[in-house]
Order: sequence, then C-alpha cells, then structure tokens
Amino acid sequence: MQDAITTLIKNYDSTGRYFDRDAIDRLKSYFETGTARVQAAAAINGQAAEIVKEAGSRLFAEQPELIRPGGSGYTTRRYAACLRDMDYYLRYATYAWVAGDTDVLDERVLAGLRETYNSLNVAIGPTVIGIGILKEIVQAKASEAGIEDTSFIDEPFDRMISVLGEKDI
Repeated sequence: MQDAITTLIKNYDSTGRYFDRDAIDRLKSYFETGTARVQAAAAINGQAAEIVKEAGSRLFAEQPELIRPGGSGYTTRRYAACLRDMDYYLRYATYAWVAGDTDVLDERVLAGLRETYNSLNVAIGPTVIGIGILKEIVQAKASEAGIEDTSFIDEPFDRMISVLGEKDI
C-alpha cells in the first residue's frame, strides 16, 4: 500500500523528472490536510460498529427486499456478511484518508469484487447504495467531531461507488 507521497515520488522518478509546481502543490495539500484526515479516521474508527449498524439498518429499510426470502441479505449468515462487507468498506476508506491516496481500495477491496459478487449472486446495486449511505453517515459524524474541511472523506467512497457502479447494476 502506498500513500500520496510515495505514489507522487514513484511517478516522478519513473519519468526522471524533478518536482514541478503541480507536485509541490499536491505535497502541500497532503500535509495541510494531514491532521484533519487522521482526526477523521480516529473519530470514525471509534464509532465503526455503530456506523455500520446504522448504515445496514438504513439500507435494509430502503431496500426491504434484500432481507426477504431470496434477497442478498436473507438468512442470518448473509445478513452478517453484508454488515461485514460494509465494515471493510469503512475501514479501507479510513486507510485511504490517512494515506491521502485511493490506490489501497483498488489493491485490497475493488480488484475482483464485482466478479466475486456476481458469482455469489450478491446484488451490486444495493451494495453501491450502502456505500453511499456509509458516506452520508461518516460525513455527519466527522462534522459532529468538529472536523471543518471534510472534502477528503468523499473520495474513497466515490471511488468505490464509481468502480462498482460502472456497469449495469
């Protein structure tokens, strides 16, 4: 897993270039938002179980067919697997905030996820909706924690939604 700095250095090194204004601006932004990103991760990690439970409740309230016979969340095992996956999405989003880079999502979460879900007959549309619900809850919790600039919070969730939702859902 790489962070924003390692990725930036790798990209410039591979082309044999010195840092230009764009690189310096990206480094500056990374360091200026560092405290807020770590504070957000700490605040969210302390409430992760509550956030996942709330997101699951909201998802199943909006999509009750998921917990009816034949639904992706029907049976205790499948319901628990759904909440487990939501917890993974939340945890890896916090990693992406701290790293300042969403590459960890591609590497650890998104690679092959669509194919896995399709092979298990897990509905991808509700998964995308669930990730959106997580994003909303996390934004609210970060604001409650006093984090003023929460713009970085959207990026990992938006990345997951984009990759999972890029085909028919």
